[in-house]
Amino acid sequence: MNVVPLRVPVPIASVQGTLALDLQPRHEPPPYPALRGVGPGDPAPVAEPVRLEVERWAHRFAQAAVEIVGGDRPASQLVRWTTAGVYADLHRRALLVARAGGHQPAAGRVQPVRPKVLSVRTCFVERHVVEACVHVRYGDRSRAVAARFELLRARHETAPRWVCTALEFA
Repeated sequence: MNVVPLRVPVPIASVQGTLALDLQPRHEPPPYPALRGVGPGDPAPVAEPVRLEVERWAHRFAQAAVEIVGGDRPASQLVRWTTAGVYADLHRRALLVARAGGHQPAAGRVQPVRPKVLSVRTCFVERHVVEACVHVRYGDRSRAVAARFELLRARHETAPRWVCTALEFA
């Protein structure tokens, strides 16, 4: 009885399909362009104290945002620091999570696992525009949140404030 193999062995080509990969090990780091910013990768120069202040603020904002989506806070707590679109999306997400969990949003329920912001990384696109990536831990799972903040000076206010203009959960 002859056994016929189902698959014929095919040698592995160095180029598969249309994507050519260089599989040789790299011995030096890739070239890094010298940028004017204080932080690595920032196109806009920003002083270190300003960067740290914005990162602390973004951390507090992100923590409040994930607590809103989780049902621990009302969305109205961030209405002053969000655009109308971001606020509507936060409110919608909180309602969807509450509906899926069978509870009311912002009911102050006690969750067995609460979301915790572990880290925030910022990039100053311009002096008054910051993009942030946030690492959120929820029990054994991790999630990413991306945010964009812009410095807003309202007519009736004396000091400018950061406002979230985009917020994406991954």
